[in-house]
Amino acid sequence: MTDRREVWITGVGLLTCLGEGLEAAWDYLDGGGPPPYDDKTFAPYVVHPLGPISFDKQIPKKGDQRQMEMWQRIGVYAAGLALQDAAIAGNAELLDRTDMIIAAVGGERDVPVDTAILAGARRATDPAAFLNERLMNDLRPTLFLAQLPNLLAGNISLVHGVVGSSRTFLGEESAGIDAVRIALARVAAGQSQMTLVGGASHGVRWDQLLNFELGGVPLKGGFAPVWDRGVDGGVALASLGAFLVLESAEHATARGARPRARLRAVRSDRNRRKQGEIEATLGRQWDAIAAYVDSRHAAVISGATGLEPATSAERRALGKFGLPVRGIGTYIGHGTEAQFSANLGIGCAALEHGKLFPPSGSGDVGESPSMLSQVILTCVGAWRGEGLALLERINQGNGS
Repeated sequence: MTDRREVWITGVGLLTCLGEGLEAAWDYLDGGGPPPYDDKTFAPYVVHPLGPISFDKQIPKKGDQRQMEMWQRIGVYAAGLALQDAAIAGNAELLDRTDMIIAAVGGERDVPVDTAILAGARRATDPAAFLNERLMNDLRPTLFLAQLPNLLAGNISLVHGVVGSSRTFLGEESAGIDAVRIALARVAAGQSQMTLVGGASHGVRWDQLLNFELGGVPLKGGFAPVWDRGVDGGVALASLGAFLVLESAEHATARGARPRARLRAVRSDRNRRKQGEIEATLGRQWDAIAAYVDSRHAAVISGATGLEPATSAERRALGKFGLPVRGIGTYIGHGTEAQFSANLGIGCAALEHGKLFPPSGSGDVGESPSMLSQVILTCVGAWRGEGLALLERINQGNGS
């Protein structure tokens, strides 16, 4: 890690159930209030919806908003917050050289059409022929195009003027982890000066809940912190958007940008989830960064989902790190592709305030260091994908 350019996070855009922006999220977490969740609108499922939001502030044209589905509006809005936070919003000269790496869950189903088709298929004398006819005639032509994550990149480019290179990822948590990993590698290698990276997820909707219910994933029947949901627990799906601006330290210094944190390392892996493999994977990722960690001033912010057996396996692995732990999913829920970037954003806030937020749940252990200077972020997917990152505080007086 010593032969690469130093990479800073100079902008964070966060849109969660805790509010708009990083400061609103931190104020809520630091205040120790109860996790904001909804267990009635989509009962029996427990979800973390966004609060009221005026998309006009980041997407001023109503025509732009109308042609976007909710997941795209969430992503475009969060991206705008990150660009604004990095002080490059509206700066055409800088935006021309800003690259983009996007991870997103994809588009939304046409629920009324799906419902009508399923109802009609039960009465049809030839269900297969009926299904084929209805799919050909009832689905709008843009439905499948709207499911492509690269449309989010295109809308960010159109609305905010980010016109550097663009890459998109689809594939739940692994997509979000690899998006950040590749962004870090490109900036560190000098292949990019600035990269906008992040994702969006609109999980608070019936079609998404159905998709995950088929795998027995969603949390239902009552809320509990991620560590305490037990063998019958699950994932509290969230609607959230999270974007970061990654920038080389030299470039940021030259333009007088304020760094939020140093991103030293991102590790990504994918195992078969056989017994002991999550622990082994996180152990290898920890070993790769352990030499850089000062345990007196470090802590873990986990993106654990609450789904078993992955959550218990992650907790066992974290126990070997010997650091204080907090689970962020208890408060913001789980946003699949967007989760890793959201975890990193919260990590930036913790470093800037020099402390952890209060514990919630049995897995949140250890007192906050007196001066928090390093945060290890984890993201273990509900089905596949294991990631880890190391964030460090930057003392702006000497850049150390």
